[in-house]
Amino acid sequence: MTDIISQGRKNLIGLDRTELAAELTAVGEKPFRAKQLWHWIYYRGESDFSKMTTMSKVARPKLAELFSASRPVITREETSEDRSRKWLLGFGDANEAECVYIPEKDRGALCLSSQVGCTLNCSFCHTGTQKLVRNLTSGEIVGQMMVARDSYGEWPSPRGERMLSNIVMMGMGEPLYNFENVSKALKIIMDPEGISISKRRITLSTSGVVPMMERCGKELGVNLAVSLHACTDELRDKLVPINRKHPIKELLSACRRYPGANNANRITFEYVMLKGVNDSDADAKELLRLVRGLPAKFNLIPFNPWPGSTFECSTPAQSKRFSNILNKGGLSAPIRVPRGRDIMAACGQLKSDSIRQRRKKTASVEA
Repeated sequence: MTDIISQGRKNLIGLDRTELAAELTAVGEKPFRAKQLWHWIYYRGESDFSKMTTMSKVARPKLAELFSASRPVITREETSEDRSRKWLLGFGDANEAECVYIPEKDRGALCLSSQVGCTLNCSFCHTGTQKLVRNLTSGEIVGQMMVARDSYGEWPSPRGERMLSNIVMMGMGEPLYNFENVSKALKIIMDPEGISISKRRITLSTSGVVPMMERCGKELGVNLAVSLHACTDELRDKLVPINRKHPIKELLSACRRYPGANNANRITFEYVMLKGVNDSDADAKELLRLVRGLPAKFNLIPFNPWPGSTFECSTPAQSKRFSNILNKGGLSAPIRVPRGRDIMAACGQLKSDSIRQRRKKTASVEA
């Protein structure tokens, strides 16, 4: 498969069924061709029109001349000692974003980005040190999934066990600030006749864009994760600045209204463990009070260091004590095992410079 950003041809990756049919109709093809193309592009992962053998011999070269099924360009690919894999992916405007695959024994989660950079500036997050450049398109979001599928050879879409079994919208950017493109991309990914990842295996993480949370639940029905990281507004204002706009009380109210949340489908609260900042026994007890009555669980994340950060990770002993307090209060609160730290692929470590920015830095050094 060819990882080429095409010149002058319209890329079909990221188009939904209606848009695909409209493109084909506009060039004189029958609407039923859309179903054939959907099968080849999203189920079989094919990018070479000449190999789409159920298409007519006349249609194949015609479509190849007008369209492409191009993935983002792999600028850099790194594999961690723990088998996590990170791709730095380039887009047609010389911007880039990172996505990460975290494997387990017989499955794994693909962490997708929704923006180039981020506007939230969370103080413990490396991505937050990169200004927001732009939203990713639906094609650039789906393209991350397709690059990973190419890498692991999971075409056509597996019907049973698969390595790329789960998706987490937890990469660069805030997904709910790019909801239209994220929604469109996830609906393509969930389509049972294409990539076919069930909504039960997709988690969207938000830092607390309260006005969009209910819509996300109604339209997508995916699992919700909330980046909480503090139990008081005073601290969360510093760690997660969006809290100044949507404070904890408002955020938790939105969580209680999230469609589909129940004891079998709990909301995950992500909580990065920062030494001497948010990891006291009192913090854990306050969290129990805050989420009482909510179908919730916690994901305790050891802080993953990055250049220039002033934070330290909580000690293993205190993290365990914190987890035990939540457990005794009736909440699941496992401590996440860091993955991909050696390639800066762990939670909170993602960041990218654009190709253009790197060229400027190289030119400056050479001068």
